[in-house]
Amino acid sequence: MEYTIRKADRNDEKRIGELFIEMLQTIYNTRDVKGYEEGDLDHYFEDNENVIFVAESDNEVIGFLSVEVHREDRDYLYLDDFSVSTDCRGKGIGNALLKEAEKYGRSLNIPASLLHVEKSNERAFKFYERNGYSVFEDQENRLLLLKEFK
Repeated sequence: MEYTIRKADRNDEKRIGELFIEMLQTIYNTRDVKGYEEGDLDHYFEDNENVIFVAESDNEVIGFLSVEVHREDRDYLYLDDFSVSTDCRGKGIGNALLKEAEKYGRSLNIPASLLHVEKSNERAFKFYERNGYSVFEDQENRLLLLKEFK
């Protein structure tokens, strides 16, 4: 499958919302989930360092990863929502999106990336572990994972 990775723009917002719902349905094993509210994604399209990367194939967005840049006591990326369309999983798209986010972080001199994963989502945990993430903090129903960039 051929695809490209690029920064999202406002035109991608509806499709990102659909993929977000698909992600939640997979994680929680129910169709009864709520998507984004109006304005939830605005901070990714404003003039700042936050960005959403999308994977696109045949002019359709098939995956996305939202990236927040935090500049606090310690600079880090926070990888927020991450979804690849069910029928496109297992084709390297998630890896490509993750690598693009990490490359972006390095370009901003960010030394590390953090993300949350639900404890019940073993498939996602193993994916992140294979990509160099490890448990930073156990937080009840989810884990905070960390990867320090080399």
